[in-house]
Amino acid sequence: MEVHLPSRYPDRPIHPNSPGPVYWVTPRHLAGNDGALAERVGDTLAQLDWRMWPTARDTLLYVSPDGLCGAEWILASYPFELGDLPVAWQVSARSHTDSAMVGWNAYFTADVPHEVLADFLLALDARAEPAEGFDGPDVVLEELCSRGWFRDADRPRSAAFDPGFSAGISLELTPPLVRDADPHPVQVGWQAWAQPGLDEPYLWCASFSASVPHDLVAVFASSLASPSPVPRRRVPASTEDRLSVIRRS
Repeated sequence: MEVHLPSRYPDRPIHPNSPGPVYWVTPRHLAGNDGALAERVGDTLAQLDWRMWPTARDTLLYVSPDGLCGAEWILASYPFELGDLPVAWQVSARSHTDSAMVGWNAYFTADVPHEVLADFLLALDARAEPAEGFDGPDVVLEELCSRGWFRDADRPRSAAFDPGFSAGISLELTPPLVRDADPHPVQVGWQAWAQPGLDEPYLWCASFSASVPHDLVAVFASSLASPSPVPRRRVPASTEDRLSVIRRS
């Protein structure tokens, strides 16, 4: 049965249990997050027993039970932008609880699909050594290619795109203000983004500092490229015509 998405969506977030149809859509990287990124990711962290408290900067800080990992909803403080979009979540990890400096940081803007960020956090929580990586960068691209993405012909060892050319992941110089424990002045880390059309604004961006373990980025990439549909009651206006509805419930 062909299902058409509503032509207009409310500007306010819709509670997951509110009445109305749920549309199961693909591709995931263009689905947005139903206006519930803070709530859905917060629920995931609560289920993992991460402690949460509000800060003086009007942010919400979550810390893992072992004290090695942190995730902070920082949209209210508006720290900086990626692709002209404000950063919403900052995730970090350190090797020791008494370390004053975190080993790495990852940053995500507001319309990143919450399923993808949740999968990244689940993998982070499961690691015994969250700040140490042992796999090379190929693991990221291999994961994407196994799910139908393709390597950039000019940079096959460092970049890949989805079949519709609306999302990509690549090893790039990290943007300004992306912090990492590596002291080298020139930093290279994984960057990810969705851009519905050529020369159109980015839908969302993510930046991983140089020391983020490649296998964690591979989990993010695998979830992002997953062909499984995700449930949405509303989608971004810029991607409405580019999404396929698998079913309605």
